[in-house]
Amino acid sequence: MAVVAEGEQFALFSNGDGSTYILRSKEDRASTHIEGEDVAAFLAEFDNVKAQYPTYTTDQLLAQLWDQGGYSWMASPDEE
Repeated sequence: MAVVAEGEQFALFSNGDGSTYILRSKEDRASTHIEGEDVAAFLAEFDNVKAQYPTYTTDQLLAQLWDQGGYSWMASPDEE
């Protein structure tokens, strides 16, 4: 997986061909796998948040998706 964006608290990874993304909360030790038809919606939301909050840090952008975007609800605990 390639790093798309990474901060101290959150990270976003892609498999490289754009078919799968992983949004990870380092503090929660949990990740949401975004695949298939959900990818387009996620990327649109990601771009929207970046446009709406251009001064946000990487952690702030990814936290917005995690908390307000509801991706925390789809997360599974990371394997140790």
